[in-house]
Amino acid sequence: MFALPLSAAGRSLTGINIVGPSNAEPTPRPPSPAMYQLDIVLKKGNNLAIRDRTGTSDPYVKFKIAGKEVFRSKTIHKNLNPVWDERVSLLVETLRDPLYVKVFDYDFGFQDDFMGSAYLHLESLEHQRTLDVTLDLKDPQYPENNLGSLDLAVTLSPKEGDVKDATMLLRRNWKRSSKYQSMRLSDVHRKAQLWRGIVSISLIEGRSLQPMDNNGLSDPYVKFRMGHQKYKSKTIPKTLNPQWREQFDFHLYEEQGGFVDITVWDKDAGKKDDFMGRCTIDLSLLSKEHTHKLDLPLEEGEGVLVLLVTLTASAAVSISDLSINMLDDPHERHQIMQRYSVWRSLHNLKDVGVVQVKVIRAEGLMAADVTGKSDPFCVVELSNDRLQTHTVYKNLNPEWNKVFTFNVKDIHSVLEVTVYDEDRDRSADFLGKVAIPLLNIQNGERKAYALKSKELTGPTKGVIFLEIDVIFNAVKAGLRTLIPIEQKYIEEEPRVSKQLLLRNFNRVRRCIMFLINTGCYINSCFEWDSPQRSICAFVLFVIVVWNFELYMIPLALLLPLAWNYILIASGKDTRQDVQAVEDLLEDEDEDYDKDDKDPKPGPWEDSRDKNHILEDMLASWHFEWIRAMVDSERKGFMNKLYAIQDVCISVQNALDEVASYGERIKNTFNWTVPFLSWLAIVALGLATTIIYFIPLRYIVLAWGVNKFTKKLRDPYTIDNNELLDFLSRVPSDVQVVQYRELKLDPNPSPNKRKKNNPG
Repeated sequence: MFALPLSAAGRSLTGINIVGPSNAEPTPRPPSPAMYQLDIVLKKGNNLAIRDRTGTSDPYVKFKIAGKEVFRSKTIHKNLNPVWDERVSLLVETLRDPLYVKVFDYDFGFQDDFMGSAYLHLESLEHQRTLDVTLDLKDPQYPENNLGSLDLAVTLSPKEGDVKDATMLLRRNWKRSSKYQSMRLSDVHRKAQLWRGIVSISLIEGRSLQPMDNNGLSDPYVKFRMGHQKYKSKTIPKTLNPQWREQFDFHLYEEQGGFVDITVWDKDAGKKDDFMGRCTIDLSLLSKEHTHKLDLPLEEGEGVLVLLVTLTASAAVSISDLSINMLDDPHERHQIMQRYSVWRSLHNLKDVGVVQVKVIRAEGLMAADVTGKSDPFCVVELSNDRLQTHTVYKNLNPEWNKVFTFNVKDIHSVLEVTVYDEDRDRSADFLGKVAIPLLNIQNGERKAYALKSKELTGPTKGVIFLEIDVIFNAVKAGLRTLIPIEQKYIEEEPRVSKQLLLRNFNRVRRCIMFLINTGCYINSCFEWDSPQRSICAFVLFVIVVWNFELYMIPLALLLPLAWNYILIASGKDTRQDVQAVEDLLEDEDEDYDKDDKDPKPGPWEDSRDKNHILEDMLASWHFEWIRAMVDSERKGFMNKLYAIQDVCISVQNALDEVASYGERIKNTFNWTVPFLSWLAIVALGLATTIIYFIPLRYIVLAWGVNKFTKKLRDPYTIDNNELLDFLSRVPSDVQVVQYRELKLDPNPSPNKRKKNNPG
């Protein structure tokens, strides 16, 4: 095996070694086609750099073309010679832009460490021939360091056929637009956003897992990854046979299947979590529309995971132009209305409804580039469903004119529309966002929404014009409310925030003060502070106790619902206390603005940056004995920071959960979401009727029989609490503020504009 001819300069710059047959004759280059297909097999890494204090690394690989990330591999934990064997196919417009390959070490809770990079110049590749390529990794700042290499297999093929059709479609779109829009490869890849099926995974249990703690037990949790989709299970403390009973849904993009990577971890406070093993699900081996029970032994560990996996057909998700959408066709609209009519309430309970979003245009966006312009595109999200428009380049008033269609699995989902600025050299810049609960949508109304900040608590520059239609079945929506809410992909690790901690503390204090004030009011009845009030309370007490029956408990809960409904119908708002949370969030935004103007890194970032700067100085001065001493101190310091971070996040989350449940109970009775309040009235009415007509012992007997036999009837059932599932759909006060529409301000003052600018 010999290297194909490459210039010495090219090899030295890119670190590429292409291996092929020695008698290969150079084939004449055909005329340059419109596009190329680049098929890459990421095989393995060799002698990669050490980045962890354990003497290993957790490497993963990113591919970039023209500054845009086009692929990210899975992470191989604790391995300097990882084997990926991952395949990716890319459409390339021009061979002038090289493939930029970067390797990183995954670092839980911190910024990932750089492990080296290399360029693959596509112009040097032979067409329609699979070539074995070795990329030598380098660090541009320290080019003399040897950081290992990557082995790839690369095939470059001219692409005609479908791409021509896609190009013709793009040209027609250009002609429809009132202004010429610069379109790029992302438009050809629109179909890649659409998934072809749903992979439902139920994590049941683990058996005989490996003990990782000194007590001979572990605190296991599981991570799932399929492409960019990631989930994390709850942690089960102190067990080797955990029972999770959780369910996750993935989107299946490839018709032939795909792989789900599963890793098991032991939760450790104060240091990195311990790796307990891994396994993989090959979806191409599983038949569709059938539930498969899998007992997966863990590699690089001990024990077995028990899973239920179901592959189902795709939901009706689509992207189209404004001139082509189903709800504008009266015949198709009638068919959809029939599909979600009351008479079909018990047919396919998971199919609750459909939502169609027309993304028309935006106006007055923030300028994110030095030229005073932006390159905006729009991302539309509904739960875990995510689609995006094309990019309109160098424009602060873009027109997209796109129609997105989603299936609704939960009518209490929130539609999120986010505008970003495309950046060739780094991740997209945030320009603005709106969050719209599906139950707040007025069908067919074209409306301008003022864009908000990332936290959805304050305004930013610009408005976006949307037209949304929602059609759903109310019975299915009500039944769906009583099962667990769908989890979102894990995108960010939880962070510690002084403002967030203070906000959650104040929310809990408001809930506690409400209980204290209620107790004081009741106590005042016994103290005869107001004789009239005490007399009324005494008479009510005697009547209720003398005539008390169990059915009066749900009946009593109906009274505040009815009373608040009468007050709201008469024009009296009972929800004024949400204003306090809104004021609190505005104060928090001001604190963020101060931080932006005078950046002061937190203890984690500060200590980390200082350590990196100190390490660079010591490396340049070659004081190795000082480096060893600093490293030992840093390890202990970082372990303490991990422990403090875990405690702060736990306190922060606990305060948020307590406050949220208190606010959700209040908002149920306050008619914050009328659909849920009506559902509560129906449930309480049924409970009152059942308890009134059926003796209590029969009700308790039926409950006990169901509870005792559930495991026998369905050993893999996922337990849930219907009351908590219902409350999870009621927005907290913070969410009420986040979902509230901002009033459009046509002429904001310069000071306010400056304040609202998140950049």
